[in-house]
Amino acid sequence: MAARQIPLDLPHPESRARADFLAAPSNRDALALIDAWPEWPALIVALIGPEGSGKSHLASIFAARSGAAILPAGALDAATVPRALAEGALVLEDIGDDAFDEAALFHLMNLAGEQRANVLMTARRAPAALAAGLATADLASRLRAVPAVEIGAPDDALLAAVAFKLFADRQITPEEGLVPFMLARMERSLAALRDLVAALDREALARKRPLNKSLASELLRAQPPSGNGETDEDG
Repeated sequence: MAARQIPLDLPHPESRARADFLAAPSNRDALALIDAWPEWPALIVALIGPEGSGKSHLASIFAARSGAAILPAGALDAATVPRALAEGALVLEDIGDDAFDEAALFHLMNLAGEQRANVLMTARRAPAALAAGLATADLASRLRAVPAVEIGAPDDALLAAVAFKLFADRQITPEEGLVPFMLARMERSLAALRDLVAALDREALARKRPLNKSLASELLRAQPPSGNGETDEDG
C-alpha cells in the first residue's frame, strides 16, 4: 500500500475583485444590482442564494466600492450599530443562518434610513421569508419591504468556468476532460464544486497520486447520492 502523506492545510484564497467575478445568466441580476450602486431601488437591499453561489464575492465588490464594513448578522448588537454605519454603507452577511438580535437589526434599519446609508444583506432566504418567524412585528414589516435579488442555479458554463478558476487558484492544471467528467457526476452547486476541488487536491497530495479522472471517480463514489434519482449524474 502506498504511503499516505498528510498534506498541510494551507489556505487557497480566491480573488474577490470585480474582474474575477464570473458573470452568468444565473447571477446577472445580482451583478447588475451591485454595479448599479449607488442607484439602488432602496437604501437596504438583499442578495439571496445558496451557499457558495457568489453572494460574498458580490458583497466584497460592493464593499470595495462603497467603503462598507462587512459584519456577520449574528455579531450585530446595539453597541455595534452606530460603528457599523460609520462609513455610510454596510454589508450584513448571512442574515437568518443563525440567531440574531432583532432589536439591533431594527435599530440598524431605522438608523440607515435616518443617515441615508446603504445596507446590503446576504441570506439564503428572502427577508420576507425570514420575517415570518420574528417576535418583533415592526422588524418583520421592514424586512418584508426589502427588495431582494436572487442568484439562480448555475448553468454548465458557469460551473466549468468556476472549476477551472478553482484549480488555477491552487496552481493546478487539470487533466484534459477532468472538469466535464466531474460536472457530469457531482451535485450541481458551486459549494459542492469547491468542496470537490479541495478534496481532489488534498487526496492527490496525501496519496501521491495524479489528480485525474480516476481519483475523481473514487471520491465521487464515496459521496452520498445527490438525491436526483440518477446514477452518477449531477443533481
